[in-house]
Amino acid sequence: MARTAPPAVPPPPPGPPARGSLSLHRAYLRSPLGLLRLGQLVLGAAFWVTVAAHKYEGAAHFALFAAVLVWLLTLALFGLSLLGRWALVPWLGSRWLLTNLVHDLALGVGLYAAATGIMGYKAGRKSYCNLPGYSQQCLYGAYLSASICGGITAFLYLFSGLYCLLRRCRDQRDII
Repeated sequence: MARTAPPAVPPPPPGPPARGSLSLHRAYLRSPLGLLRLGQLVLGAAFWVTVAAHKYEGAAHFALFAAVLVWLLTLALFGLSLLGRWALVPWLGSRWLLTNLVHDLALGVGLYAAATGIMGYKAGRKSYCNLPGYSQQCLYGAYLSASICGGITAFLYLFSGLYCLLRRCRDQRDII
């Protein structure tokens, strides 16, 4: 009996031309996904810095953890994509578009929506302290601004996830 060869793993999607030194993948930076990533990083940092800079308790710990986790993963995806070095990531490099898709829809939207809900709930619970004459430290503004930043960030993750899904449905394998 003749043996059949196992199916071959597809090669990773092409990156920028390989050179000796690191260079920026400028096409990624100008692409919709690159611009969305920049917005996600800026607004995500605004979310977790706002929460971390103020006194927080209870479920806000989870919101801060979720925001920092997603922000760090987004920073890693952005850095690898900007340098065109996603092929260096074992197993995920050959599935870079799918990796971005899962990150955006599962982690980005899911965790930021939960964090936004938590901060919105906490803002609602502190809404009494913005009355004139209230002398204690008021966390209403911080919680409200964090929930607004988190909501916008969740929508940016949704848009980038839909962009990756559209590219995947069109049988494109690259993120640009």
